[in-house]
Amino acid sequence: MRLLVLGASGGVGSCLLEQAVARGHCVTAQTRKPDKLTSSAAVSIVVGSPTDEAFLRRHVAGHDAVVLCLGVDRIGRTTLFSESTKAVIGAMNAAGVRRLIAVTGVGAGDSKGHGGWFYNAVIYPLFTRNRYADKDRQEDIIERSNLDWTIIRPAPFAAKAGTGAWQVHTDIPDALQLTSVTRAEVASFILDSLETGRFLRQKPFIGHV
Repeated sequence: MRLLVLGASGGVGSCLLEQAVARGHCVTAQTRKPDKLTSSAAVSIVVGSPTDEAFLRRHVAGHDAVVLCLGVDRIGRTTLFSESTKAVIGAMNAAGVRRLIAVTGVGAGDSKGHGGWFYNAVIYPLFTRNRYADKDRQEDIIERSNLDWTIIRPAPFAAKAGTGAWQVHTDIPDALQLTSVTRAEVASFILDSLETGRFLRQKPFIGHV
C-alpha cells in the first residue's frame, strides 16, 4: 500500500514508518520536524501543518489510506485533533481516497474510565482531559464522514509490553480496565487493520489488562 501518515515523527508514527517499510509498504510521512526522519526509497518526507487542507490536498492523492496519529505535548486546551481531522477529510474527499485510520486513545467517548486506576484518577484529570475533549470532537467528525474509517483507542502507553492478556474490544464491558500498550503494538495493529480490512466503521479499544 501507499500510506500517508500524519504525525510521522511522533512515538506511534515513527514505529509505524519502520514497520510499514518492513512489510513492504511505501509511506509519505508528514511532519513539522524533518530532522527526526530519514527519507528513503520507501519513505518520502513532506513538511507542513496537518491542519492545512491546501497542503494536504497536494499530498493525499494517489494514496491507499491516511493514518492520523498526531500528538500534543501540552496539557492545555487544544483543537489540533479536530481541526486536522476536518482538513484531512476535506482533502481525502477531494482526492477520492476513502480509507482513514485515526488513533485517539483511552479517554475518548465510552473508553473514558477504562484505563486503570492510576490513569483514571491521576493522568486523565491532571494531564490529558483537555486533549480528550478535542479527541471527542475528532471522533464525532470522523463518524459523520462518508469515509471507510477506523478509530483506534489504545490503552495508556507503556515502554514495555504488558504481561496481561492482549485484548481488542469494540464494545467495552463496564468493568474492563486495559492498563498498557506499547507504541509498537499500536503501529502493528494499525497495519493489521489496513491489510485485512477489519474494523471498518468501528472503534477498537486495544491493550493489555
